[in-house]
Amino acid sequence: MQMTIFVLPISMLLFFVLFFGIGFILNMLLRMSWIMAIIYPIIAILIIDKVRFIEYFQNTGEALSSLGVEFSSLALADILILSSGMAGAIVAGITIRLLRKKGYRMF
Repeated sequence: MQMTIFVLPISMLLFFVLFFGIGFILNMLLRMSWIMAIIYPIIAILIIDKVRFIEYFQNTGEALSSLGVEFSSLALADILILSSGMAGAIVAGITIRLLRKKGYRMF
């Protein structure tokens, strides 16, 4: 399926805002500045790969080889969209750290 030039920036913005918001709320509630940046690669793997999560523990070799094939077949648009989600998670961590440094307390 082809992605139009209008869909790509909107998708990137949505992923950035989505994971910034989730990361900001998790950081605020759990008081761990980088929790979403740590969790995001797992979420990205679940988005990309077609095997069940339990397969990584039952059939590790097959699941990881399938993951490698899926990673190598990603289109540039998919990489950009997933990267913008990771950027949103990282910016959420930076924002929380700056707010805490300036004296803002959340909860």
